[in-house]
Amino acid sequence: MPNPVQRKAGIVACSGEELAEGTVTRLAALKVLHELRPANTVTICLPLFLAGGEGDRAFARFHPTITVDGCELRCAARGTEMYSGKPAASIVVNELAEKRGVGKIEGRRCLNEAGKQAVDVTAQRLAELVDQFVGKGETSERATESVPVTNEAKVAACSCESGVSVTELLIAGETVELLALPLVFRHCQEEKLALEDAGEYLVQNVKIHNYVPPEAEASYREAILREYGAFCARKESR
Repeated sequence: MPNPVQRKAGIVACSGEELAEGTVTRLAALKVLHELRPANTVTICLPLFLAGGEGDRAFARFHPTITVDGCELRCAARGTEMYSGKPAASIVVNELAEKRGVGKIEGRRCLNEAGKQAVDVTAQRLAELVDQFVGKGETSERATESVPVTNEAKVAACSCESGVSVTELLIAGETVELLALPLVFRHCQEEKLALEDAGEYLVQNVKIHNYVPPEAEASYREAILREYGAFCARKESR
């Protein structure tokens, strides 16, 4: 039985620069993304998200998102709910720090010891929530390697390494945007499925990242298979 594509949780960290707690949110998110749960998480850039990053917004509509805010203003949580839906879970650093007995957090550019402790506490809580919503997958070279995006895929991205690929396909006469097709195609190739046997696998894994209307599933399968054939041909020609 082919392995499904690993489902991931999106982490939305606040970008507040005026509070030391804002620094804690970003460092905690990076710790989870690169150390604690690299196979299970992606970052969603809050400024890009608010500015109209359609890939990030669409990802947040179909995947569990965890927001982490520095203070009670909850900018990340409010922005996520406004554009994609209520987050699966939310963390507020100053509330969590108080509950865990962390001292006063100081140092926007260089955190004090309490700030460093808050990073660890917040990262651990984020990791626990990721496990709750998507499970604790294995961290492996295959799981953590970057997946190249085809020329047909658009990525709204910025220097924080946020970005989710969006591919436009013509399905039943309409242009439809699908998330993460290069990722699904890459995994299908690794499973060594023949093209004629790949249809069901592709559709089921596309459904992890996108909504596929039941009445249109046959049309989606045909279009996705056609795109997968082109993807494989491009890979072979390199």
